[in-house]
Amino acid sequence: MGWIILIVGLLLMGGVMDFIAKKRNINIDPEEGAKNVSDSERIYVETYMHGAKQNHDNIPFL
Repeated sequence: MGWIILIVGLLLMGGVMDFIAKKRNINIDPEEGAKNVSDSERIYVETYMHGAKQNHDNIPFL
């Protein structure tokens, strides 16, 4: 029961934040944030994401 309350609370908080951002015309652009990342950080994140995808794809079904 506690998990449901937590999930609903997080969804409501996200909805309120989205409503406020739209009301104040705040544009959130992921590309803008990616401009300030160094090449080494970008490579590290892409390598991590690739490894996570490989681990997820190799999980055997029980």
